[in-house]
Amino acid sequence: MVGFDRFAGWLDRYQGRHPEAQWVVDADQVSGSSPDGALIHFAVPFGPLTQQNGLDSVLTHLARPWQIGVLLVRRGGFAVAHAVGPEPATVKIGQRHVQGRTKAGGWSQHRFSRRRENQARAAFEAAGEHAARILAPLAQQLDVLVIGGDRAAVGVVLERPDLRPLAAVRREWQPVSGDPRREALERVLAATRSVTVELRDPL
Repeated sequence: MVGFDRFAGWLDRYQGRHPEAQWVVDADQVSGSSPDGALIHFAVPFGPLTQQNGLDSVLTHLARPWQIGVLLVRRGGFAVAHAVGPEPATVKIGQRHVQGRTKAGGWSQHRFSRRRENQARAAFEAAGEHAARILAPLAQQLDVLVIGGDRAAVGVVLERPDLRPLAAVRREWQPVSGDPRREALERVLAATRSVTVELRDPL
């Protein structure tokens, strides 16, 4: 993956290694082939392109100040963010203690299960409240809503009536390992603002 802000330089270096490449730029994807046999292909992030005048249109497209909403939810915490371009404009990260599993059976097991569910519900409620405050009012401005963490947990949060405006926003799933802390949020934003390039070197 190559970050948006580094892609122009990366592309220059690629063309230096594989001169006279011929490019096909479509609205949603770009392909290139070189006389030395090298092949390159990538999908246009946040496509389609509004203009198709070669690679310049791709670089102009990537340079736009994309507005990204982020909603990461797991039982133990959440991260909600709004980013404009590469920098988060608003961030809220929260951790919630969720009772560990117990080996006890019978009534104790039921009590611990109810406690875990109540603690998880509190985490989901907090995530939803911050998403409603930070993201829902920007629904018409967001270019993409990035979701990640636990799919079931994210689904529970997005069922809130006050998050219905987000239903019309394009969604992208990003995997998150562990609780969604600041580091996880930064990795998700970096991955979202990257071009995934497929390369085939000359034989």
